[in-house]
Amino acid sequence: MPKYSIVVPLHNEQENVTDLYDRLKAVMEANGETFEIVLVDDGSTDRSFHMLREIAAVDSRVTVVKLRRNFGQTSALAAGFDHARGEYIIAMDGDLQHDPADIPIFLEKISEGYDIVSGWRKRRIDNFWLRRLPSRCANWLMAKLSGVDIHDFGTTFKAYRREILDQVPLYGELHRFIPALASWHGASICEVPIQNVNRERGASHYGISRTFRVFFDLITIRFLLRYLSRPLHFFGTVGMLSIMGGSGVTLWLVVEKFWHHTPIMANHGPLMIFAAVLLLAGLNMLAVGLLGEMQVRHYHEPTRRAPYSVDRVLRAQSEEHTISE
Repeated sequence: MPKYSIVVPLHNEQENVTDLYDRLKAVMEANGETFEIVLVDDGSTDRSFHMLREIAAVDSRVTVVKLRRNFGQTSALAAGFDHARGEYIIAMDGDLQHDPADIPIFLEKISEGYDIVSGWRKRRIDNFWLRRLPSRCANWLMAKLSGVDIHDFGTTFKAYRREILDQVPLYGELHRFIPALASWHGASICEVPIQNVNRERGASHYGISRTFRVFFDLITIRFLLRYLSRPLHFFGTVGMLSIMGGSGVTLWLVVEKFWHHTPIMANHGPLMIFAAVLLLAGLNMLAVGLLGEMQVRHYHEPTRRAPYSVDRVLRAQSEEHTISE
């Protein structure tokens, strides 16, 4: 079994595939440890998979995972992690904006005993308004919400111990928040500066729209970190406050009706409806919390539904057809 697995998701990167492979191979061979390269074709429509298949045919250390369609970066990474066999896993982008020459820095830190080593684009060269400013705000907010003191959650360039990844489910856009999710399991995390270079070939797949998806994921992460194993504490608190408010208004209306003989429907009709809404909303929130508690056990079950569908896996000059749920 290889000691290190390099997992790289690719989508329409035919201009970079060969150069990426050559540079990864050179860096890992110089390291001297056993390794494998897991290249995930995330539904490319260009010649990326054709080139990946040629690479896998001549290098048994290369595994190519072809997804049936474009599932997104998080799902592509999940597919790569699931097919990686190394004790340590290094994830990076396939557009060469992550320099393979930085990999030894990650290997050095992971060998010191850290569970996660996260890259930090300390000197970014992206567009300030479209990339750097939104990223800086999101990273600051994420650090505050998660309690994980790192500067760059957004980069894919990270190294992991396998057992940590086995404990963190990936779906949606959660790959950038693995350190925050892993911190819930007590993972030790450090950060290393990495180079941030311009894309030399191909077109970027990122835009300003990603900022909105990240914002919603921040809300998800905050909820998961605080209420993952006790959702009733969140929904129950809101529900009880609503029920207490509705009960208070109802009690006051009862006093007005039977003590002061006030015509409730005539004088306080809207208030009575408001009290009924508060009571019903509170009961609904309690029910949601109880349902959430029942679902918690599914999070802890070892079998999880994969957020991707594999078309084929190429490994060691052989081709196998795999269908994943």
